[in-house]
Amino acid sequence: MERMAYVALAGRALYAAIFILASFGHFSSAEIGYAAHAGVPLAGLLVPLSGVIALAGGVSVLLGYHARIGAWLLALFLVPVTLLMHNFWAVKDPMMAQMQQVMFMKNLSMLGGALLISQFGTGPLSLDAKRER
Repeated sequence: MERMAYVALAGRALYAAIFILASFGHFSSAEIGYAAHAGVPLAGLLVPLSGVIALAGGVSVLLGYHARIGAWLLALFLVPVTLLMHNFWAVKDPMMAQMQQVMFMKNLSMLGGALLISQFGTGPLSLDAKRER
């Protein structure tokens, strides 16, 4: 198997890791409270739901199992989280505004990655590729 297949696998694993690891925090009262304080409506319901979406999308991309759907789940997760939780334009403290802007841009780049996966798939070392053979 060519080297690029392993690069794609490593890229998927590194990309999926943030969604998988961060998803567990979405079930904590601290994270739900933080989101409620940030103005997220129905935070007690939507934050855990976003954790399920991030976990499902992350695992899907990691394994390359229905990864195009998983990538769309990650995009579905990223758009509202980016706009609601990292709205740097509404933050008064300049240091916090700068930090939220960095987080906003990080999420935009991850959204770009999700869109690329949704269109091009995950490569030959994936369950999707094995299923197609």
